[in-house]
Amino acid sequence: MKRLHLVIVLILLTLFAGLGWFFGQKSAQSPVAETMPAKSSGMAKPSNGVIQDDSGKTVKYWYDPMVPNQKFDKPGKSPFMDMMLEPKYANEGSDGEEGGVAISSQTAQNLGIRLEKVATKSFGESFSAVGRIEPDERRFYAVQTRMPGFVEKLSVRAVGDPVSKGQKVAEIYAPEILAAQQEYLTLTTLSQVDADGSLKQAARSRLKLLGMSEGEIVAITRAGKVSPRFGVYAPANGVLTELGVREGAQLMLGTSLMQITDLSQVWLVAEVPERDAARLKPGLDAEVQLQSMTGETFKGKVSYLYPMLNEASRTLQVRVELPNKGNRLRPGMYANVAFTGQTHEALSVSSESIIATGKRKIVIVKEANGYRPVEVTTGQERDSCTEVLSGLSEGEDVVVSGQFLIDSEASLSGVLARLSQQDKAMDKGMDDVDMPMEETMNKAEGKAKADEKMPKGRGKVVDVDAKTGKVTLNHEPIKELGWPSMTMGFKVKDSNQLKKLKAGDQVEFDLKAEASDKPDMPAQYMIDRVEKAATMKDGMKGAKP
Repeated sequence: MKRLHLVIVLILLTLFAGLGWFFGQKSAQSPVAETMPAKSSGMAKPSNGVIQDDSGKTVKYWYDPMVPNQKFDKPGKSPFMDMMLEPKYANEGSDGEEGGVAISSQTAQNLGIRLEKVATKSFGESFSAVGRIEPDERRFYAVQTRMPGFVEKLSVRAVGDPVSKGQKVAEIYAPEILAAQQEYLTLTTLSQVDADGSLKQAARSRLKLLGMSEGEIVAITRAGKVSPRFGVYAPANGVLTELGVREGAQLMLGTSLMQITDLSQVWLVAEVPERDAARLKPGLDAEVQLQSMTGETFKGKVSYLYPMLNEASRTLQVRVELPNKGNRLRPGMYANVAFTGQTHEALSVSSESIIATGKRKIVIVKEANGYRPVEVTTGQERDSCTEVLSGLSEGEDVVVSGQFLIDSEASLSGVLARLSQQDKAMDKGMDDVDMPMEETMNKAEGKAKADEKMPKGRGKVVDVDAKTGKVTLNHEPIKELGWPSMTMGFKVKDSNQLKKLKAGDQVEFDLKAEASDKPDMPAQYMIDRVEKAATMKDGMKGAKP
């Protein structure tokens, strides 16, 4: 009986030993977890099937800030850099890993985040040019007399004086018209000679042809005596643009007294570049903005295309007719003109909401539980709005102000990693767009960085291991590499430099890149020079403990 009990005990001990060996081997297969220090491991703790860390927050994954696209399901030391992995916490209520970035309402207010809705707007084929306001050449009026004489009186004496239609602008003395008046008055008294009045009517017509008005003829008929002067009247409303004589001057046959210009309608003569000349046609809509009247737009249509191209400026002149109510448009003013062809309705967003990365254009969309970057295809731009061809729907809220801060967080979170992978795959001509984002760039990146100037850094010594030639530093941000402040371990090219250092020393160091032979490993950095720093002016800025 005792022997049977002994056998059972031996079997149980063997079973427990085997289970212990099995679980020990399983634990040994997780090298990332083994590298975690016991004190600050932040080891994940499952709670109701949800992974959490010491903070109690839900963890989606762990990542290396230097390689944010690579995700790990356990904490530990990064296989890429001599540093610890950092947790990425889940956004409460977000729709998964690619759901975007969650920002509290108070933070959004502090960041000055401003939203605008995607709306429909009219767009059309448009191009712009520079023009100048000119008088309408069809509204020039020359004022002349039809006989020699003398200028007895001028009613307008300077260029720019306004005149009204029918206004007497000058009084002329002419011997020829005096004789014609006397002849007419004589015929009015000889009724027996001119029984049918034909001679009198002929003399009256002659007075009109010489320039006398109907009112002046009636006046001399009533008075029964000639008038030594006759008046010259303005043919239209406008301003005096030319004055050819002065009071008392002698007039020769064909001499112009003055020129009057009607400015109730003016021309805009625009200089359109030769490349856009083929897009012009009469009837095209034009919107004119004067440099002296900012914020006000005048609308007109193309009325004429000049037949000759300016050889010096390689531009084609085009004429736009504009009404000039109140004479606000003054000849000589410069203007910007936008020509618009056939229009169409399309979705649009404010141009300032678009983030152009060089290979794509992105807008940040506000959702119920956060913000999400969306790639968009854009078209024309007009009035500070950009046409959206794809990527958005009408009524969605997009971020107009503060979007760069959200985009920065989204990039760190890996939300844009898929887009970066696609770009790199296209550059290499590959079909697999889901490859790791570092894989296509590692060799070229390592070679390029090896030739770059050594990045410099400042930091505080945390630990020194002269035997292995390694030093752990709590360094400040390194702008050349885009590294934030963190605690990292570095190999030192010359371990003798470590003999002068101890924990707590403030140091300055130069980094040198060493290209990695493995395609899945980024370039590694080692310290080429390290020495105690001079007086640290501003201390450690933002360094992690």
